[in-house]
Amino acid sequence: MIISASRRSDIPAFYGEWFMNRLRAGEVLVRNPMQPKQVSRIVLSPETVDAFVFWTKNPAAFLPYLQEIDAMGYPYYFLFTVTPYGTDIEPGIPDKRQIVETFRRISGMIGPERTVWRYDPIILTPELTPQWHMRAFGRLSEELSGSTERCIVSFFDEYRKVKNRMRHIHCVLPDKTVMGAMAEQFARTAQERNITLCTCSEDIDLSCSGIAHSRCIDSELLQRISGVTLRHGVKKDKSQRRNCGCVESRDIGSYDTCTHGCLYCYAVSDHLDAFRSKSDGDSSSPMLCDRVRKSDTVTTPRQSSRAAQHQQLPFSFDLPNPDL
Repeated sequence: MIISASRRSDIPAFYGEWFMNRLRAGEVLVRNPMQPKQVSRIVLSPETVDAFVFWTKNPAAFLPYLQEIDAMGYPYYFLFTVTPYGTDIEPGIPDKRQIVETFRRISGMIGPERTVWRYDPIILTPELTPQWHMRAFGRLSEELSGSTERCIVSFFDEYRKVKNRMRHIHCVLPDKTVMGAMAEQFARTAQERNITLCTCSEDIDLSCSGIAHSRCIDSELLQRISGVTLRHGVKKDKSQRRNCGCVESRDIGSYDTCTHGCLYCYAVSDHLDAFRSKSDGDSSSPMLCDRVRKSDTVTTPRQSSRAAQHQQLPFSFDLPNPDL
């Protein structure tokens, strides 16, 4: 079982203490966002968890916990989003120089292969033109060179819940010609920095430019970093979009809990609700920013490692002083 932490919230940025409490307790409860009265109990143990995939935009507060996760024997990697946008689009993200430094730090601790860069989403406006993005991508790829081996790019999708939030910046949805030209330029720039460029959930075929469709939840990467072979491989996650190549995983996050405030975020319907959820959240609760109600039905679905032989690997790296 692969644990996604999380498409629904930035757990490393805001809920590291909660996550570690769940890992120590050996289980987590997750509410079904489509059927809110259904709650799943997910067992967290080296016997059931093949790996964790952490999605984040600012994992600085999470770094002191890595040593304990390592000691427990869990493989993991980070999907680390670094974009060039300012506070008009990403109001809760710190200065990008600080984000880049955090990226470099975590890569130095766990290695470039396990620190995957996401340049996502690519937003086009009258000001944020393709040329602007090409310059911005060039700067970021230079700063992150040597700290990552792969960059995943994706163009903005106009989800219904974010359409009104994005209206004032006059977002332009590109056609395939523009997308292809930008991706080809990105790929050339990335190649110069020894970074492989991939796309995420795009139906455009860029294989002629050496750009492959990526899997953010990637079984091949998981097998390389864990040293185990997954039994019979893993299936495509049917719950994701048609063009998503991710393999099956269980997400342990909750919607409307991320307080970065990004205009384009599909995981938050109301940013004020997200702040309230975070403020009311209990790090000792078995469920992220939530609790079990009397009307809930809690079940424990079948869970097991897909590894043919699950082994604990001794990762070793230096950690920052937790008191800093």
